[in-house]
Amino acid sequence: MFSSMTYNFNWAHVYEYKQKFINGFFMTVIISFFALILSFLIGLFFAYAQNSKLIILRFFARFYIEIIRGTPLLVQILIFFYVFANNLGFENRYIVGTCILAIFSGAYVCEIIRAAIESIEKEQFETSLSLGMSNYQMYRYIIFPQAFKRMLPALTGQFASIIKDSSLLSIIAISEFTMNAQEVDAITYSTLESYIPLAIGYLILTYPISYYTKSLEKKIK
Repeated sequence: MFSSMTYNFNWAHVYEYKQKFINGFFMTVIISFFALILSFLIGLFFAYAQNSKLIILRFFARFYIEIIRGTPLLVQILIFFYVFANNLGFENRYIVGTCILAIFSGAYVCEIIRAAIESIEKEQFETSLSLGMSNYQMYRYIIFPQAFKRMLPALTGQFASIIKDSSLLSIIAISEFTMNAQEVDAITYSTLESYIPLAIGYLILTYPISYYTKSLEKKIK
């Protein structure tokens, strides 16, 4: 099949723009790093909010999760940036893009954390309370360490998705990895030569997450 290909690769032409690929790669790393941290904090908060005694907080958490999970990320990026961010005067598209990515991923992280906590046997909760532990102590020392082991594989997949989903931020002209590759393609008309390094770059970013998570799982076990 490949022997019949008539496509002529022109790597030399694309190589002239190597710095553009490098800049885009590191911008994706920065955006993904802060989105990872922020999405975990958002997910943790809304996982707590879903079990809150306040009805309003529970309703708000459920509303947020259903809206975010029920609509495409691309639509959310356009609405958050061009409607909310512009009207509120937030002009830094990099910060706004990172927050949008974190808000989107936070809904999924929230459900991962909630499901992991709910999978813990009820006897664990009852035993912790019978020992005189406060809610904070119960979750800190008993529930969360067990839940963390169960949520780790799902979190790994979600964090890898954040890195790949960052490519959609090119729609609001953020100069990350994908947008820079598209610009090189537009200049050089070398489509495969532009997108093959893009695919390899995302693989370089996502593989270590999977590898180190598996190592962490073994250590926890």
